[in-house]
Amino acid sequence: MAASGNGLKWVFERGRNIMSSCLFTVLLLLDIYSKCVIGYMSSHVGEEPAYTAQQNPVMSSPVALTATSATPVVTDNYTSKCPSGGLCTKLPAECISCMYHHNCSYGQPANFTCRTRAGVHCVNAMDQPRQNFNLTVDCQFCWQLDPSQYRCSSSTSCMTVSCPRRRYIATCEVLEHVHCLGKRVFFKRLFCNWTGGYKWSTALALSITLGGFGADRFYLGQWREGLGKLFSFGGLGIWTLIDVLLIGVGYVGPADGSLYI
Repeated sequence: MAASGNGLKWVFERGRNIMSSCLFTVLLLLDIYSKCVIGYMSSHVGEEPAYTAQQNPVMSSPVALTATSATPVVTDNYTSKCPSGGLCTKLPAECISCMYHHNCSYGQPANFTCRTRAGVHCVNAMDQPRQNFNLTVDCQFCWQLDPSQYRCSSSTSCMTVSCPRRRYIATCEVLEHVHCLGKRVFFKRLFCNWTGGYKWSTALALSITLGGFGADRFYLGQWREGLGKLFSFGGLGIWTLIDVLLIGVGYVGPADGSLYI
């Protein structure tokens, strides 16, 4: 009877330990999920609404005279960027000065009067030299262009693996051959998306095979957590299983805040 009682007591204790571990895991997952949902909602509250082009909306304002479709820095060597003898309409924005106005329908082609800068020579479609010409440009501001038509600065000081995803203020500049209204250099809030060279597959493989010794955390640059796992034998296996799950879903990333490759 004593042996039977000890067996039942062992089964009861074993079951209680398993239930505690399962409950801890469920609570952890619920906490992660709630943080992600709340962070996602908060990251979208207060954002500027996406511009929706209506049927022939008209942007009306007094005529604005701008030097080139932007305010480029005047330098003595701008002529080196301006091909001589080519079509006037193909010249980069730095090579011409245009009289842009805002009395046009968004997204629709509009004609503007332009003039080549000093030292720049071009021809029209009939191969005739021209200094003044008409340029057809879609009626939209530079910050409304497609992302493929401008370059933005990158940041290596923001956390890419976070919930919610973090943003940074980037300085963007329109490509030379693209013409648009307004300033050619502008600011945009972009998601952090830089990488430090860490591979997700390597981190996951280390977590599955050597996670009990903290190899995955050491690889990601999280040496404090790695030491904790090493001296606790992976939290007696519980920490190891949790890390496999967190690395698998991408919740745990490199310590420097970069993205996996």
